[in-house]
Amino acid sequence: MSSHAPVSAASPNDGVKKGHPRGLYTLFMTEMWERFSFYGMRALLVLFMTDAVVTGGLGLTDGVATAIYGLYTASVYLAALPGGWIADRFLGAQRSVWYGGILIMIGQFTLALAPNNMFFLGLVFVVLGTGMLKPNVSGIVGELYPEGGSRRDAGFTIFYMGINLGAAIGPLIASALGEKVNWRYGFGVAGIGMVLGLIQYHFTAKYLGECGKHPGHRGGAQQKDWLMLGGFIGTIILVIVLTWTGVIHINPLALAKATTYFIVAVAIVYFVCAFFFFGLDATEKKRMGVIAVLFLASAMFWSGFEQAGSSLNLFAQNFTHRMFFGYEIPTGWFQSLNPIFIITLAPLVAMGWVALARKGRDLTLTNKFALGLGLLAAGFFVMVMASKLVVGGQKVLPTWLLTTYLLHSVAELCLSPVGLSSVTKLAPRRLAGQMMGIWFLATSLGNLIAGLFAGEVIQDASQMSGRYLQIVLMALGVGGLLFVFSKPIKRLMKDVE
Repeated sequence: MSSHAPVSAASPNDGVKKGHPRGLYTLFMTEMWERFSFYGMRALLVLFMTDAVVTGGLGLTDGVATAIYGLYTASVYLAALPGGWIADRFLGAQRSVWYGGILIMIGQFTLALAPNNMFFLGLVFVVLGTGMLKPNVSGIVGELYPEGGSRRDAGFTIFYMGINLGAAIGPLIASALGEKVNWRYGFGVAGIGMVLGLIQYHFTAKYLGECGKHPGHRGGAQQKDWLMLGGFIGTIILVIVLTWTGVIHINPLALAKATTYFIVAVAIVYFVCAFFFFGLDATEKKRMGVIAVLFLASAMFWSGFEQAGSSLNLFAQNFTHRMFFGYEIPTGWFQSLNPIFIITLAPLVAMGWVALARKGRDLTLTNKFALGLGLLAAGFFVMVMASKLVVGGQKVLPTWLLTTYLLHSVAELCLSPVGLSSVTKLAPRRLAGQMMGIWFLATSLGNLIAGLFAGEVIQDASQMSGRYLQIVLMALGVGGLLFVFSKPIKRLMKDVE
């Protein structure tokens, strides 16, 4: 945004003194409908892929379906990197949100209306659209509050309520239609949700004023940027065409494993280069070491947490009593539990941190991470016990899954917000953008591992409890190490917390 741009009548701060800019509610509704669309479709994805062809599904095995799910969710986070770059160099955040929403809409309606051989094309559109919309809509929220401070924090709190509101409602509607009527109707209503988000964005974007209207990179796009963009788009089109025509055959399991190794290699190479070739001083190197530790802990956490849409979703479908007063609850409704718990519990967790701080017992960053991993382990221990009950073919009460999602939601509140905040504080100023990319990379890695592991978990009911126990032990191991080394790590973070 040009520093000399005139403030028009559409300035987001017009008439706002103590309240919030009108543009915040534009972004609140945009993100609410986008999350409605994303989580509505996500609740159906694995169920649709594993359903028999004769009943409208793809007829894939659990292992292949969950690997595809892992690739899809991982790609969404990876796509945020080029999505932010395109906004910064070419479109600006406002137009990136608009075109991203259009791509998501096209993807959802491709899933709803196109034949099964275009299923993966639909996923590609959703991934690319989410990568353009998601990071940029958050960036505009920040620009609405140039003064920073507590008012900005409150604005983000309202914005994140929109995220969870959409994530809670989406699965309820999409699953009811998709599972009870037709899978395509479920995907269709996810597309309609994005259409509604685009309509309200179109008519209320004027309240955003100049925030995110222009590319953030000074001088705009250079020739090399256009070449990179052309190469990126061309590569995507080429892969789609070659796959569609059968010239290349993609094995989802092999691709998911290869991508996992690739992300691990990228992370290792980056941190090694940062330590030895980026000219960091001693303090910066210590903080970079802390970020590396947080990267591993975050990947471990998301590899367990993201079982929600894969193995836990299949557990709800195959092994959970879902009859309620003669009505069978759609499997996807369980996907709404996490955002409902987040909306309900976030204020209580925040009050808890404040109360501990007043008593001088404030938890360190690493102890909060350790607590989050411990709660993740507790949730999966519940699933270990539930899995033992279903070995004989019986189904269990939904309270087992409800308890797991409750524990995992509190775990998310302990780990996710503080992790993001701490990375922004720890990162050397000149590497701040790269560090955000690395943080997204940890989430992407966790999603890939989650998809691969889910296929192993759910394949054999007799092995399910053992597989879930592995997650318990890994989470406890990483959390325990963080707790033991919390004081040395705190010393590395001197002057940050």
